[in-house]
Amino acid sequence: MVSSSHEAMHRIFQQDPGLFSRVSDVLGLTIPAPVTVTVLPTDLTETSPVERRVDTLLRLQTAEHDAFLLAVEAQGKKDPDKPANWAYYTSYLWTKYRLPTALVVVCQDRSTAEWAQRPVTSGPPQLPTLTLRPVVLGPHNMPVITDPAEARADLALATLSAITHAADPDIAAILKALSAALRDAPQDLSIILAELTAQGLGKRPAAQQWRNLMAADLSFFKSPISEEIRDEGRTEGRAQGRAQGRAQGRAEDILRLLERRGVDVPGEAREHITTCDDLDTLGRWFDRAITATTTEELFID
Repeated sequence: MVSSSHEAMHRIFQQDPGLFSRVSDVLGLTIPAPVTVTVLPTDLTETSPVERRVDTLLRLQTAEHDAFLLAVEAQGKKDPDKPANWAYYTSYLWTKYRLPTALVVVCQDRSTAEWAQRPVTSGPPQLPTLTLRPVVLGPHNMPVITDPAEARADLALATLSAITHAADPDIAAILKALSAALRDAPQDLSIILAELTAQGLGKRPAAQQWRNLMAADLSFFKSPISEEIRDEGRTEGRAQGRAQGRAQGRAEDILRLLERRGVDVPGEAREHITTCDDLDTLGRWFDRAITATTTEELFID
């Protein structure tokens, strides 16, 4: 099953597609900022029964260079099958879209990052037909952002810093800076980035530190995680009312997020969202609302 941290590591690039250009500066690469970005379908399944899906796929167009594709993969551990899969993704996308394809792999530990960035060649040594060299982002090369002003200057990069440094000794300072920066951000953006941070931290000890920061001052922030924190202080006897309130609040968050992103919400879809009382389902819809272009995409089974 895909973990929440896996989702956050690549969804941050959907939330802010221009992030890769800014990350490239950190890596010493020269990738101009895109002037247009198109989020493409991630399904790479062929007519055969084998299903293949890249985590996030973007089409970037810069002012100085031709368009290219950016495939973003989140990798939580070493997997000997992955290099071959990544080679398939890039070659398939090149064939399908006839565009150069770059691969970014996001990791949360140095060991996995070092493994992922090793060049892999599909042919024999004397005939290196296809060599895969992914760009790897992780705790070894992502900046440690502990200054609220620096975090405020690039909230998406600060969020990626928190996600990739989830196990870092400095994570408390990183989260504190990000929390302070989000207080000054528009509410719809702070909701998305705070939720991606919570997902990215997963079940690590840092996740509780993030919850504590959210609990310290909830006046500026309303999201599923803040609703959960509020509910923790209520008595067990009000469990049913609490669950209903959480479901209602989460439904309102979904509708607000869709409205802020300019996604049309027909009456039937609005009723479907507001009458749902299953928190897992609502949480799944909220995650999809971050990048969905229609309400139909929320309800895909």
